Amino acid sequence: MITIRIATIADAELIADMSRQTFYDFFAGKNTMENMDKFMNEQFTKEALMKEVGAERNIFLLAYDSGEPVGYVRLRENNIPPELGTDRAIEIARIYSVHTSIGKGVGKALIQKCIDIANEKKHHTLWLGVWEYNHRAIDFYIRWGFQKFSEHDFILGNDVQKDWLMKKILSL
Repeated sequence: MITIRIATIADAELIADMSRQTFYDFFAGKNTMENMDKFMNEQFTKEALMKEVGAERNIFLLAYDSGEPVGYVRLRENNIPPELGTDRAIEIARIYSVHTSIGKGVGKALIQKCIDIANEKKHHTLWLGVWEYNHRAIDFYIRWGFQKFSEHDFILGNDVQKDWLMKKILSL
């Protein structure tokens, strides 16, 4: 059974380590080692990730299965794309499951908790960015009612990639 809890500053190192590992596990085989190394060592450092935990307008969630951490989410309330106008929106800035737990309900539990939190905080829109070639994630988000509304660039090392911006309108 997957359980979810709100993370605290005491969880910063765990989240940073999980962030780096899950990102690397998924994207290393789809990008050059040079670009991965540059990104991981300059933008996605453990220190930078640890500073995000507890930062204003950020909410981190941790997912556990039988007491073991298996995934996390970073929600962010202060980075609204102009395409959403004045909508009360909240971003799923990151949602990842450890490699061995993919397909075991971690993503489902985390996304449901994101929806619950967005509704509790009276947000009208839940949105996220996803790499255009991450078809498994895109299909997952579509099943949850997300629709593409725009695109933006994501720079991984020296490689300019395209992220789809997707949103879900919440019923308040």
